[in-house]
Amino acid sequence: MNVTLLLINAGVLSAVLLSLWLLSLKLRDSSIVDIFWGLGFVIVAWLSLRWGEGAESRKLLVTTLVTLWGVRLSGYLAWRNLGHDEDRRYQAMRARHGNKWPLRSLFIVFGLQGALMLFISFPVQVAESSVTDNVLTTLDFAGALLVLLGIAFESVGDFQLARFKAKPQNKGQVIQHGLWKYTRHPNYFGDFLVWWGLYAISCATPLGAFTLLSPMLMTFLLTRVSGVPLLEKSMSSRPGYAEYIARTSSFFPWFPKSK
Repeated sequence: MNVTLLLINAGVLSAVLLSLWLLSLKLRDSSIVDIFWGLGFVIVAWLSLRWGEGAESRKLLVTTLVTLWGVRLSGYLAWRNLGHDEDRRYQAMRARHGNKWPLRSLFIVFGLQGALMLFISFPVQVAESSVTDNVLTTLDFAGALLVLLGIAFESVGDFQLARFKAKPQNKGQVIQHGLWKYTRHPNYFGDFLVWWGLYAISCATPLGAFTLLSPMLMTFLLTRVSGVPLLEKSMSSRPGYAEYIARTSSFFPWFPKSK
């Protein structure tokens, strides 16, 4: 990996997240960091486009794909979250840490997210910094297809959920149609496809295979830490959710079990 590029990305992410932390203190809302999640990877992709020494065709491909994914995700989260109170997860942490939360949030929330962005984006950085012939390979096209499929999957899932929540009669209910009929977390599954697709593109370069831990970490976060477990815990008390769990695949899309 290009060490100079890594340092540039780390420095810019640190500066942006520090500014975002200062804004969160003024707003008393640490959850604004969630909106920045997708844009952080977009910043890494564009810096890598400018400073990476990889093949121009691959750099443009990766930057375009990451931008499509990141801008859509951050835009959706901004539309959903801005104007509302701080997310309950962060409210709980604020209450638990008390007066120490403002400073601790710099490390626990903003610093941690920056470190995760830098590590998870290794396939992006390697793909854009590895010197190869300026010719796209089968891995590039296969990876791009996975990324686009992932973006489409999570976009449709988010759209279906937003329409469902917009109807007053659905308040407190569980969406069980569309993609949500085949997986309880189509948005997280879409993210999963995106990052394994970007990993496939990085594997078209000599060092790409060595970034395997990055998509593995994202998968672990989605399925075991901040994705599926947290959401299912918050949904467990809703009427009909136990039955929904019993017949619907947790993560990978599959046909629902018969009653």
